[in-house]
Amino acid sequence: MSRRGRKEGEGLYDSARHLLVAAGLAGAVLSTGAVLSFYEESLPGTLNPLYAQSMVDWRSQELVFDRIYFHSPIDNRIMSRVVEKGELAEGGKAYKLTLKGGLKWHDGKAVTSKDVCFTVNAMLDPKTPSPMAAGYRTVLAGCEAQAPTVALVRFTKVFHNPQERLGFPLLPEAPFAGNTAISPDLDFSAHPVGSGAYKGNKGRRGVAFEAYPNAHHAATIAQLSLQEGGDPVVQVVTLRNNGVQGIVAVPPPLRADVSASDDLQLKSYDLRSWWFMAVNSKKGALGDKRVRQALNLIIDRTDLREKSIGVKPGEQNSPCEFISGPFVQSSPFYNRSVPTKDKSDRAAASKLLTDAGLTQIGGRWHFKGQPVVLNIGMLAPLDNEAPDLLTQVANQLGAGGFERQETKVTVDDWNRRVLTGKATEFDLLVGKWSFGVVEEVNDLFETRATTKGTLNIFNYSNATVDQSIAEYNAARTDTAADDAYHKLHGILADDLPYLFLWKLDTKSAWRTEVRGNTISPYYYWTEIDSWKYGP
Repeated sequence: MSRRGRKEGEGLYDSARHLLVAAGLAGAVLSTGAVLSFYEESLPGTLNPLYAQSMVDWRSQELVFDRIYFHSPIDNRIMSRVVEKGELAEGGKAYKLTLKGGLKWHDGKAVTSKDVCFTVNAMLDPKTPSPMAAGYRTVLAGCEAQAPTVALVRFTKVFHNPQERLGFPLLPEAPFAGNTAISPDLDFSAHPVGSGAYKGNKGRRGVAFEAYPNAHHAATIAQLSLQEGGDPVVQVVTLRNNGVQGIVAVPPPLRADVSASDDLQLKSYDLRSWWFMAVNSKKGALGDKRVRQALNLIIDRTDLREKSIGVKPGEQNSPCEFISGPFVQSSPFYNRSVPTKDKSDRAAASKLLTDAGLTQIGGRWHFKGQPVVLNIGMLAPLDNEAPDLLTQVANQLGAGGFERQETKVTVDDWNRRVLTGKATEFDLLVGKWSFGVVEEVNDLFETRATTKGTLNIFNYSNATVDQSIAEYNAARTDTAADDAYHKLHGILADDLPYLFLWKLDTKSAWRTEVRGNTISPYYYWTEIDSWKYGP
């Protein structure tokens, strides 16, 4: 690096440290050891894993908390850092966990079976208003601490993949004084106590993570500093100047610049995510399946991909892969018999709209004598990955004969209103979904109820969809689960509560001084103990 580059980098680095001081994280900053700074898409909304709603939340919490079981990013085998031995019990409706010895919370207290059962009971407590907990209430039935290091977790039924049902983060009992009704606004959400590799402290402008040596963790990087990313171009320039050492997500148009630098390296991050356009089937003409199918034919995904992501027609090894349903194509649940809709077909769309009772007046579609105006929203941070996507979608729908309005939805509004089914003023919403350990989409499409359909954006309801989800839930083998979700894929591709768009590969960028940086799918930091930073 040039002398000027080093000077600029040092100035940006010092500025980042001052920001953390201003954010109330001075104690972490003043600790000795290497500090690794990185850009995230946004600040996490919370460090309490019960209330994670975004990928930034999940990634940040992975540094602070241990999950009971997780998949190895190396060979995909399921493993645990906190469980010494696990075994089925009670005919498969329970799982007996024996914890490893010497595990400590960040406050120095021992991790025990009571903490395991506290976590289970907190999720089962109806006074814990957590979407994640609501999902586990259909899985977990209770927990019994049989010895200081032995917990028996009971399920609601026999599952064909019981360890994967125990992928939840482990919470400590002591900070909550045994009260299992955990609210999202406690101090714990900003200053949590976990057993993971790092203690976390969330301030106004950033998050600081400080390594905590433990019997099962020995991180070599003393400090991690999370900063909110802004303009992607500025992020790359700052990375090149060593103002930060990493960027979690680099948009496709900037990847060539990163690859061209000897000081930087691109790293694949398998988010197992797909992009969609949710359709409000309870609003006006959109309640007719033929209208939704027509919109699916008006959208030209090839053109959208070229103009927003930069993928040229016929390009090999495209970072953007079309999909026809709610799974990525590498998933065993993906139904390959359902074709993707890559190009538009306006003639077929016009026939569907006419059959549904719409009429064209002055080149614009009308329903019951009124022009159809589509209110289109998009999760704002997606604009960094696919610049101008919202405008391009609106342009295509305009060319297809619809009036439209465009709105970018903040992360806070998306979590607070969209995911809770309250953003009913929108006709269409562009978003992205990412899978966790278990590739389930039940909460997206099942009829919303107390513990079901908790992420059903427009409160979609279809009895056939619910039946397919019930068949998946009743599956006792991988084959039965695959068959149920293949059926679900086909139903959704026909009924179209979502217009399915694509899977977009995610790439991170890190300076070459960062070594051993294995990135875990979805959770990112699972193997942080192996990361090293220095010359």
